[in-house]
Amino acid sequence: MRASLGVRSCLSPPPTAGCTHANWRDNAPSIPESQDAGRAFSSSLQPTGSRSLKIVIVDESPIRAAILEEGLRDAGFEDVERLGEMHNLLKRIYAIDPDVILIDIENPSRDILEQMFQVSRAVRRPVAMFVDQSDAASIEASVDAGVSAYIVDGLRKERIKSILDLCISRFKAFSRLQDELARVKSDLEGRKSIDRAKGILMKSKNLTEDQAYAAMRSAAMRENKKIAEIARAIVTAAELLK
Repeated sequence: MRASLGVRSCLSPPPTAGCTHANWRDNAPSIPESQDAGRAFSSSLQPTGSRSLKIVIVDESPIRAAILEEGLRDAGFEDVERLGEMHNLLKRIYAIDPDVILIDIENPSRDILEQMFQVSRAVRRPVAMFVDQSDAASIEASVDAGVSAYIVDGLRKERIKSILDLCISRFKAFSRLQDELARVKSDLEGRKSIDRAKGILMKSKNLTEDQAYAAMRSAAMRENKKIAEIARAIVTAAELLK
């Protein structure tokens, strides 16, 4: 098989020669990790047909980077920037704020791969990674890190456009899954808070379950808040009064 593609992502979070793990962490900027930021990016990401994407190529090899750049130019993408040095890599990527990141590593060591995976976890952007050789553990790690496309021995300029499409499509699909998971988790936590608040009101006010719920619903309507917010306030107040 010429190419192997791995998908976890992103916006979700979220590792190179000449930069130790300690130095890399010290030089890394703070990255916003809010779900809202990831959702906003995913929904605004343009299809590749618009040719308006800002693309960053991370590649120490000028020859291999030229293959990626030529493939992108041939496909109509003009806003392309190459990062050929790995010092302060995450900080520089964050400053550019690209729409898509293409990472090429000719002969990756495990340390280099891990550093690139750290980048993928942090940036919450579609990431395609090209490597000449890999193993099952590295492919699995790429999935866990949120790499949208992990290409083994497949660096050819005529494939760049289709790989870019795949990368963006998989990133957006994973972002939707993340959003759905976050909503389900929030709903579950909200129901737990409502149940706890009902118990507190039933005990402290001598109310039935229906009466306790009705009281919270009335408070939510008066204050223009969700019932779960009222419930969390009741739970917090009760814990403070213990």
